[in-house]
Amino acid sequence: MDVLVLVGRILFAVLFLGSALNHLTQTKAMTGYVESRGVPSAAAAGAVAGSGLLLLAGGLMVAVGLWADLGALLLAAFLFPTAVIMHAYWKEGDGQARQMEMVHFLKDISLGGAALVLFAFFSYAGHDLGLTITGPLFHID
Repeated sequence: MDVLVLVGRILFAVLFLGSALNHLTQTKAMTGYVESRGVPSAAAAGAVAGSGLLLLAGGLMVAVGLWADLGALLLAAFLFPTAVIMHAYWKEGDGQARQMEMVHFLKDISLGGAALVLFAFFSYAGHDLGLTITGPLFHID
């Protein structure tokens, strides 16, 4: 079971680590996109950099098993607001754009739900799992 959980953690984290890389290396382009979604220009660059660091920290923590419960919670904290702010499909007038934003919205909500499940899983069973650097930071009974 330990190897299966390790592989699952790594595969789950790959998306977030790749996104973190984009946030931190394509900051100008991502800032323009964030501004186009209604985030004020004064906050957009900081939001891109901050979310990139959040994705990097959460993704690495889940992947390597360093307080993986906290890492999963950080990812959930990124995903839910991102779904609502960045992928507000209900605001789209164009049918194709609306459909694409709905897909991204539902993806973020679903991944946020998975991150919450991982948070609970690691918080509950974390010390019994091998192949982690630390046990859980939180404890759910």
